[in-house]
Amino acid sequence: MEQLGFDFGVQPRRLMKVTPARLSTFDDCPRRYRLAYVDRPTPQRTGPWAHSTLGAVVHNALRELFDLPAAERTSARAAALVGAHWKDAGFADAEQAAEYRRIAKEWVADYVETHDVGADPRGLERWVSAPTSGDGGHASMIVEGRADRIDERDGELVIVDYKTGRRTPDEAEARSSQALALYAVAAERTLRTPCRRVELHHVPTGTVAAAEHTDESLRRQLTRAEETATDVQDATDKLSAGGDPDELFPARTGRRCSWCDFRPSCPVGQAAAPAARSWELLAPTRVDAAGADRPGGDGGDAGSFRAE
Repeated sequence: MEQLGFDFGVQPRRLMKVTPARLSTFDDCPRRYRLAYVDRPTPQRTGPWAHSTLGAVVHNALRELFDLPAAERTSARAAALVGAHWKDAGFADAEQAAEYRRIAKEWVADYVETHDVGADPRGLERWVSAPTSGDGGHASMIVEGRADRIDERDGELVIVDYKTGRRTPDEAEARSSQALALYAVAAERTLRTPCRRVELHHVPTGTVAAAEHTDESLRRQLTRAEETATDVQDATDKLSAGGDPDELFPARTGRRCSWCDFRPSCPVGQAAAPAARSWELLAPTRVDAAGADRPGGDGGDAGSFRAE
């Protein structure tokens, strides 16, 4: 007997999985996106970068600190955790690495002294996920990612993202950050608690740049994410059908080519900008009277480390 069923002639909509890191990579340079997430085996990359090493160490130390009982979250313990997680990868030499190890210990110790670290976070390096769409209708994508820290204050969640780069973030950067907005949407769904506030904690200076999202501001970020995700999916599908990879994922050249992880595998990027040294994007240890950064050089801003 033939099985009865319903066929309305409508194919189910495929949900696109997106993370802030992937969206940002495609927006910055579609070629880099293809090299990182599409091509297999993964093409040759550069060696480690000192600023990424530094960011990873600080993130790991603060994550482990908040895993401890509140009474043990002292500045001395925070500094010790930097030492426990330290790596020398990417630094110019042992002397430079030792100097930044000392500085990183000062950063996290000062952070503990100047911020309230007594409350237990709702999440540490927590993976959050939510089906959603840019227009508020049927879900078109699943936004997901790993938030550095998720606090709960007065019955609402707060997204906390650590930064260790050269530039101190401000409220405008916190408000415009697509990553923070998507974390807020996904955290609210995952933890079933309202989330509107997002914060960038710049560990070197102790500065907190905060913004309060509205439904409308989150919707704008979701719409932007959906547009990028659609472009990614279209390019990937056409590549699978035999399309030209260089046309579908064009290189977007600029200063970033100097420190792109895939510079060894991208002749276009090599021609666009000179190679940066692996330590040039470090936050400076001091600034002299003329404003010259030492020893980090005059490289561009380096954000915090994140892997998704």
